[in-house]
Amino acid sequence: MRLSKNFTLKELIKSDTAVRKGINNNPSEDHINNLERLATNILQPVRDHFAKVVSISSGYRSVELCLEIGSSINSQHASGQAADFEIFGVSNKEVADWIVDNLNFDQCILEFWNPEEPNSGWVHCSYKTDEDNRREYLRAFKDSNGKTVYQKEYTKSKGPSKEDVNNSLM
Repeated sequence: MRLSKNFTLKELIKSDTAVRKGINNNPSEDHINNLERLATNILQPVRDHFAKVVSISSGYRSVELCLEIGSSINSQHASGQAADFEIFGVSNKEVADWIVDNLNFDQCILEFWNPEEPNSGWVHCSYKTDEDNRREYLRAFKDSNGKTVYQKEYTKSKGPSKEDVNNSLM
């Protein structure tokens, strides 16, 4: 089933772990509708803009698959609203910044990106509806204790607000 010009349902539900463990990773009709909105509003515009293959590392995850891999069952992956991806040869920061500057999204998380290694990490992006999207841009990294931390991230064109700066001084 085609979700958009360049994205199929098959690639957004693919999971080697699910196959290896015999886990059913088939989405419901509601999940498929969410995946179609994600492909139409996020993935396809990214593909069209960069004119390169968008490599999906994780899309839809059933509750059983979430539990198996240690992900939250409340993850937007479990509702078909999120995907993790990258474009080989393009900095993940560049991809994430473009999304934030040009698309309506719910969350865009630059996951485990290292400025000294532009292709490190990946982009996690979610989409709910035009009305419900939070437009939240975050960066995920490990702190000195190995715990994942999420902090606000900014593009060159959209730096921190006065409120963000004041809050960081407190």
